Amino acid sequence: FAELHAAVAGLPVASSRILPGLVLRRDFAAYCPAGGDLRAVLVTEPIRPALSAPGVEFVVDSEGRYQACLRWVSRRTEALMKHLQSNGVKLLLSSVKQDNVVIYYAKLYGVSVVECLSSEEVALICEITGVSPYAPFGDNVHREITETAVATFCQPLLLGSKRCVHIGFTSVCAFQPHCLILCGPVDGVNKQHAAALQGAFTMLQQLFKRVDQ
Repeated sequence: FAELHAAVAGLPVASSRILPGLVLRRDFAAYCPAGGDLRAVLVTEPIRPALSAPGVEFVVDSEGRYQACLRWVSRRTEALMKHLQSNGVKLLLSSVKQDNVVIYYAKLYGVSVVECLSSEEVALICEITGVSPYAPFGDNVHREITETAVATFCQPLLLGSKRCVHIGFTSVCAFQPHCLILCGPVDGVNKQHAAALQGAFTMLQQLFKRVDQ
């Protein structure tokens, strides 16, 4: 329920509504408008490659070599973003904050980016779409990307003064997600309404379980 509702203070209760899809309560890190169905990938690690593995000491003996390493990292990042574009990927959903160079090349190659998804949001997206997170740096960086979901739309959404991301996915299961937008004059009223609705849904779940038995 926490991932399927959003509260907006300062608006009348009558402004509450139900929206198809998911509302992620954060803004785009990069937004590149695109029409039609969009291929999306989910990542749980930085796109920009690290100069060394965790626990490994990285020693550079000159400024020139250090700059060369940074150029290699930039070229590697660009190659991956270009690879996403060539595979028709238009949306990158990330559970971690990506480096500025990733955002730069995402905008250059027309890939929208949403960062800092919670573990609950990642799990929900995986359940809806049936995809697993994409590992960008495996044995073959240029292999075909098969871990893609289909988004029927992806657009900015303004809730009060907060910019959000509104995404609709093609679901592979019977569950068709909708997001409840709860409006109220103050946060306290919204919390009361959210708690009441969550209790009602819990009661309905228990009722249907008894009927099934």
